[in-house]
Amino acid sequence: MKSLLVSRMGRAVVLGGLAYSVSQIGCVQVAPPEAVEAVKSIDRDLVNLRAVEYSPDEYAHFVDRWIVLKARVDAEDDAIRWPWESNDVGDALRLLHEDGQATVARINMQRESLKRSALDQLARVEDRHNLTTLQIHAIDGRLILGRKPVETDLLIKQARSFLQQGLYGQSLEAARLASENLVSQAALLNRELGRYADRDHIGQWKEMARHTVHWSRTHRTTAIVVSKADRLLTLYRSGEKVATYSIRLGYNGIKEKRYQGDGATPEGLYRIADKRGQGQTQFFRALVLDYPNGEDRRRFQSSRKAGRVPSARSIGGQIEIHGGENRPMQQTLGCVMLDNPHMALLFNRVDKGTPVTIVGALHEENSIARALTNLDAPAGQI
Repeated sequence: MKSLLVSRMGRAVVLGGLAYSVSQIGCVQVAPPEAVEAVKSIDRDLVNLRAVEYSPDEYAHFVDRWIVLKARVDAEDDAIRWPWESNDVGDALRLLHEDGQATVARINMQRESLKRSALDQLARVEDRHNLTTLQIHAIDGRLILGRKPVETDLLIKQARSFLQQGLYGQSLEAARLASENLVSQAALLNRELGRYADRDHIGQWKEMARHTVHWSRTHRTTAIVVSKADRLLTLYRSGEKVATYSIRLGYNGIKEKRYQGDGATPEGLYRIADKRGQGQTQFFRALVLDYPNGEDRRRFQSSRKAGRVPSARSIGGQIEIHGGENRPMQQTLGCVMLDNPHMALLFNRVDKGTPVTIVGALHEENSIARALTNLDAPAGQI
């Protein structure tokens, strides 16, 4: 009887020990909260990194797996298991977290590479833009380009803004468009002003100037030569240079004159048709040229037939060498402008009939040719 009691007490002690051990170990949830939170955290990281843009296939696969796992997690929210039992939900959560971490690492590397590319591209475009702006300013070529400089400014500002927001792909695209715009500007300036770098054109202009100086020498009287590229008016008497004055041109003055209202200053062999003193002109004093002459009319008709002149446009006229008392007017006409003191001197030295030859340039190394060369050269070589 005593031994039976001892045996029962022993079994009770063993069972009590087992119960105590189980209570110390305890049960655990099928979906560990820390594993669920880790996956949620990675998902937030991927959203913030714009994984859908940088790695769309990987992110789509991650989202598909997370949706399936989330459904299982929600379904087994109250389920528990023994610690030693296998747990495929927990294993799947951990694997998804690891894969998400690897995707985050790859996207971070990709974004860093894009950031460096965007920074480099923007720096190159800004350098080219600054150079282009300097060259355009040097030759008064902004109006030739219309809205292109403004569009380029806006694109560069967009590229900078996207970069600051971490939108590196958009920054690269805006910088690329700005770069294309700068190339387009250079091409347009070369198309409109390329004759300033053309030897044949310069040769013709030189010959026109030589002819005028020779006429002055032969007839022992005055003659004028105007160089648009140099912004200079030179007065000759008996073939000798007696005075040189700085000039200004109207808007688009450096372009080739095609029709009325284009703002270009004509090139050709002209004569002073009229002298207008104070009270006879809205300017200080004015020398009216005989534009258009026969050559101008022939060139205009040829251009119109070729479709280079709008049908509603006329050839124009009233081209003058004048002073500067009416600045708004002088900025809208294709005239040649002098400061008033110089205009007074010139006015008193010439007569009706005095030859006036206007040329684009007299040297191959003129300011406009240099500007066009600089526009085509890499920024680091200027």
